[in-house]
Amino acid sequence: MSRAVDADQLPETRFARSGSISIAYQVMGSAPLGMLIVPGMISHIEVMHEIPGYTDFLRRLARFATVVTFDKRGQGLSDRVAGAPTLEERADDVRAVLDAVGLQRTAILGISEGTMMSVFFAAAYPDRVSHLMLYGGMPKQRQTEDFPIGFPEQTAAMFGRWGTGNFVTKYAAPGWDGNPELVKLAAKFERLSCSPGNLKAFVMMNYDLDVRHILPSIQVPTLVMHRERDSLVPLALGRYYAEHIPGARLIVYPTGGHWPPTHDEDWDTICDDIEEFVTGQRGATAAHAERVLATVLFSDIVESTRQAAELGDTRWRRKLDEHDRIMRRLIEQHRGRLIKSTGDGVMATFDGPGRAIRCALAMAPALAPLQIETRVGLHTGEVELRGEDVGGIAVHVAARVMQAAGPGEVLVSRVVSDLVAGSGIRFADRGETALKGLDGSWRLLAATSS
Repeated sequence: MSRAVDADQLPETRFARSGSISIAYQVMGSAPLGMLIVPGMISHIEVMHEIPGYTDFLRRLARFATVVTFDKRGQGLSDRVAGAPTLEERADDVRAVLDAVGLQRTAILGISEGTMMSVFFAAAYPDRVSHLMLYGGMPKQRQTEDFPIGFPEQTAAMFGRWGTGNFVTKYAAPGWDGNPELVKLAAKFERLSCSPGNLKAFVMMNYDLDVRHILPSIQVPTLVMHRERDSLVPLALGRYYAEHIPGARLIVYPTGGHWPPTHDEDWDTICDDIEEFVTGQRGATAAHAERVLATVLFSDIVESTRQAAELGDTRWRRKLDEHDRIMRRLIEQHRGRLIKSTGDGVMATFDGPGRAIRCALAMAPALAPLQIETRVGLHTGEVELRGEDVGGIAVHVAARVMQAAGPGEVLVSRVVSDLVAGSGIRFADRGETALKGLDGSWRLLAATSS
C-alpha cells in the first residue's frame, strides 16, 4: 500500500493482520524516514486526536518522518484479547504494522510503559530499528531489593475508578483536573481505550515486566527523554535507562507532566530534539512548514462597548471571562486551535472548513445565556506559522469577512462554501462586496444549520 498521507489532514484508520488479530494503525506524512510511536497503558488512535495539541505533535514529526501510530492488541481499536499479551506477541504486532505500511527500518518512539516493549523490539530486531527513543518510561515497575527506585506497591489501586477520568486527570495529566470538558474527555478516553477486564490483566503483566537484563544488548542509537516533574514515572527510572543502554543520551525537561508533549514550554524543544536525533539536523524542515492550509475564524461581540458601559468594568470582565471559556471549549470540541483573544472576540484556526463552520454556528446558542451576540467571519487559505501566532493574507481576509457580517451572522467567503459542498450546511448568498484593504470584490455567504 502507499505510505503517502497528507500531514495536514487527519489520517485514516487501517488494520494490519498479526496472526488472527487485527491491529489498528494510522499513518501521517510521507517522508522516506519512518517513525513508529509505541503508546503507553491507554491508547485509542482516533480519540487521541481530540486531545488538545496531540495532532499538532504528530504533524510536527511528520515534517521529517512517516509517522505511524497504533493501538496494541487488547486496546483502542485493535482486537480485544483474553488475558494480557506477551512481549513476543506485541513485537509480532509491531512487525505486522511495519510490514503493512511498507517500512523495513524505522525509528521507534516508546512512551511510558510502551518503552519496555520498544526496548525488547530494538534488541530482538536491530535490523528493523534505526533509532530508539524512550519517553517518560521505566525498565521495570515493581520495587525489589535490587531495584529500590521501582513503584513501592501494587499499582492497580490507581485504576480503581476506571472510566471516570480519574486516572488521566490524577496521574497522567493533572492539569486537566480543573477543566470539566477535559475531565469528560479523559473519561471517554479511558472507556474507549481499554475494557476493565483487559485493563486488570495489563496492569498485572506490566507490573511484573522487567527488561533490565536486555538493556546492555541494545545496539541502536538511543535517546532517553524525561520530564523532571513527572509525578507518575519518577526521573530516576529514566536515568536508569540512560545509564544502562550503551551510548544512550539523556535529556531532562524542566516542565510538564507525564503525558507526551502537547503545547507547553518545552514543546518546541522536544520536537527539535527528536528531529535532530533521527536526522542530524535541528529544525531543518521549518522553512517547508512555514505555510499551511487552514480555515481562519474571527468572532466579535456585537455592541461590546455599550455593554461594557452599562455593566461596569467588574461585571463586564466576568462576562468576558465566561465568554472566553465557552469559546475555548467550542473551539477545542471542533478540533480547532485558539490563536488568541482579540479583547471582545477570538481568532482561531481549523484544519477543516466544515468543523470551523459548525463551531461558529454553535456559538450563538452557547452564548445565549450570557445575552451575548456575536458576528463571525471565516476564510480558508494558506497561513504563515509564526510560533504560536499565524499571519498572511488569509488572516486579513477572514478579519474583513467578519467585519462585513451582521449581528448573529456567520459569514464565509466563497472559498469556504465551495469546500464544504455536500456537507448539509446551507448558505444564503449575500452577493459580492469590497473588503477594506483587499483588491477586487468578494462573494460572501451566510451559513445556516438548517
